[in-house]
Amino acid sequence: MQLDIRLPIGLMFTVLGLLLVVVGAFLRPNDHAVNVDLWWGAVMLIFGVVMFLFGRRGTATARLTEESSEGQRIEEMEHRSGLES
Repeated sequence: MQLDIRLPIGLMFTVLGLLLVVVGAFLRPNDHAVNVDLWWGAVMLIFGVVMFLFGRRGTATARLTEESSEGQRIEEMEHRSGLES
């Protein structure tokens, strides 16, 4: 199973951030207090959306050995030492 960990983490932070934004928007703090729920909810919401989008983008993709320079060097070393069948 090849599930990118950024997908469930992004969804979790998005849902929790959305809940905090809603709670912070409807609760009215005192005149001198900072609405922590609203601000941290927005931060968590942005972080969750970014993580989810990076997970959907799939930046960690596998490449063939012939396409990477490291793979080509390893293939040459195996061929020279006789490990390649």
